[in-house]
Amino acid sequence: MISAAERLRRLESLFLKEDRLLIVINADPDAMASAMALKRLLWRKIAGTTIAHVNRISRPDNLAMIRLLRLDLRPLKEVDRGAFTRFAILDSQPEHHEAFEGIDFHVVIDHHPEGAVNAAFVDIRPQYGATSTMMTQYLRAARIKPSARLATGLFYGIKVDTSNFERRAVIEDVNAFQFLFRYVNVYMARKIEQAEITLDFLKFYRRALDAVRVRKRRIRVHLGPVPNPDVCVTIADFFMKIHDIAWVIISGIVQGRLVIIVRNDGLGKHAGKLLARAFGHLGTAGGHKAMARAEIPVDNLKELVQVKDDTAVLRWIARCMRG
Repeated sequence: MISAAERLRRLESLFLKEDRLLIVINADPDAMASAMALKRLLWRKIAGTTIAHVNRISRPDNLAMIRLLRLDLRPLKEVDRGAFTRFAILDSQPEHHEAFEGIDFHVVIDHHPEGAVNAAFVDIRPQYGATSTMMTQYLRAARIKPSARLATGLFYGIKVDTSNFERRAVIEDVNAFQFLFRYVNVYMARKIEQAEITLDFLKFYRRALDAVRVRKRRIRVHLGPVPNPDVCVTIADFFMKIHDIAWVIISGIVQGRLVIIVRNDGLGKHAGKLLARAFGHLGTAGGHKAMARAEIPVDNLKELVQVKDDTAVLRWIARCMRG
């Protein structure tokens, strides 16, 4: 088994003093915190580090994290790749997003199942609950005391990706969490965690409350057109807080796709398997026992349902999930 010190030595050996590193991420709490940690590890060891994201950042907790931790992120499409000599990808792998194509990554650090990865330095540990755990180990190997902002970011990254240790985790995740707690700004962490909505989200709550259908401990809502899938996710999580509700199914139309978000109490059917069986042949679908997601191109629904008829869409989703 490779020690943390040896991993750190191999990582640092890739870089020269004059190197400029571009870290590319699909921005979420775990990815952003991990990027912060790598930037700190290489501070004063290379000429400079820039963090670029490939996705649109809209979730309130992500926005709060960026603001409170003072993260300097740039959209990848606005970055001149020719200005960099080294490229790293954290909390993801080159095949996970089309925007990663064409980048010759030198460093890949991730906790998702390993795909086809070709890089000078690869550290993929799918048994871990979060990449933030891995980056905490690198910091400890380098004997770096994390700042309050860095510790808070890594702490929150572990909380999110393990769902407060309700999902897959190993003892290393617990140890990293305990280590970081010494340096965390708990008030900042709470503010990030509680940032669930923005003002412009309120209209979608009103729409959801007006359209909600409740039957046999299930809540179903079709929101119609929404700006991004996070609207459906946030409202699904909100409705799951209602006493005696066992299932929540929230759907909406996002940029030519029907997005279906499912939450349940974890006591009945497996939500991920249910969505995969019901919608997998039409698009992408799957997830965990208590949370799942499907995304179906609207073009694939032309012969199945009138997507402009909200009631028809709601009934069609219910019919497919029963079958």
